[in-house]
Amino acid sequence: MARNFGHNIARLRYEILLAPEAIEDLNGLPAYRRSALRDVLESHLRREPERVSASRIKRLRGLVRPQYRLRVGDIRVFYDVREGRVEILAIVPKSEAAPWLERKGERS
Repeated sequence: MARNFGHNIARLRYEILLAPEAIEDLNGLPAYRRSALRDVLESHLRREPERVSASRIKRLRGLVRPQYRLRVGDIRVFYDVREGRVEILAIVPKSEAAPWLERKGERS
C-alpha cells in the first residue's frame, strides 16, 4: 500500500541573474577562471543559494545588500536572493572585496 506523505522534496531551481557590473567583472577574468566560476555558480547557487557553509557561502551581517558572499578561490561573488532569483551584484578578487563592500554595500 502506497503512503501519501504530502511533501514534495524536489528543490526549487533558482534563476541566476548577473548585474551589468557583474557581467563586466566576469568578462574581465581569464577564460579558464570564467569556466570554473560558472561551474561553482551552477553547483552552489542554482539550488541552495542560502545554505551557509564554512568554506563557501557566508551570510553578510549588518548589510541589507548584498545579502551573501560566495568564495571561489581568491574570487568573491556578492549576491542577493529574491523571489526564486539569485541576483549577482559583483565578482571581485579577494583583495578588492572589502573596498567594494564599503562603496557598494547597503547597511541595515
